[in-house]
Amino acid sequence: MSSEAANEKLILAVPKGRILKEAAPLFAHVGIEPEPAFNDPDARQLRFSTNHADLDIIRVRSFDVATFVAFGAAHLGIAGADVLMEFDYPEIYAPIDLGIGRCRLAVAEPAEMAGSDDPRRWSHVRIATKYPEVTRRHFAARGVQAECVKLSGAMELAPSLGLSHRIVDLVDSGRTLAENGLVEIEHIADITSRFIVNRAALKTQPTRVGQWIDRFRETARAA
Repeated sequence: MSSEAANEKLILAVPKGRILKEAAPLFAHVGIEPEPAFNDPDARQLRFSTNHADLDIIRVRSFDVATFVAFGAAHLGIAGADVLMEFDYPEIYAPIDLGIGRCRLAVAEPAEMAGSDDPRRWSHVRIATKYPEVTRRHFAARGVQAECVKLSGAMELAPSLGLSHRIVDLVDSGRTLAENGLVEIEHIADITSRFIVNRAALKTQPTRVGQWIDRFRETARAA
């Protein structure tokens, strides 16, 4: 390992929102204590120091965690399997299923359509989603052409406004779908969050990066 790499701080990228709340106990178990501002909802900063002099945390959008890690801007990260499936970065190694952020990726459509609709008979579908790559691969596997309309949020509005009859999105309780008159009609994948590392960082700094893999693995096993 070069002296420059040895003096470089490791950066852990974590997602804002629900997954971050579920990850908090994991941080405690692996011995990471972020500075007080990290838990302050009014704090505007995005990078935080920790009780480890050589480790900082950055807080970014869930979809951006994988990109920061893949391009080496962060060495470690916590990312949902949905994000990893969508980007499929070869630069990312995802050795640990943390068992948090449990939900599922599913196809949904208006309830009034579902009664007479048969997904097995589809040959072409138009779908609103923020997962166009996962969606295309899923349908291509059974010979269905998927025309994807990419949205960053509010997928549930697409059918009622005529943008597309169907959506692919994450589903937890299903309440949001129900409130918008939609029902699940097809399951794509079960989703949990993973501890990820940049492959190059693991290769050049195996001891420093490896110790965090070991700590998070032990914590995930004990959960």
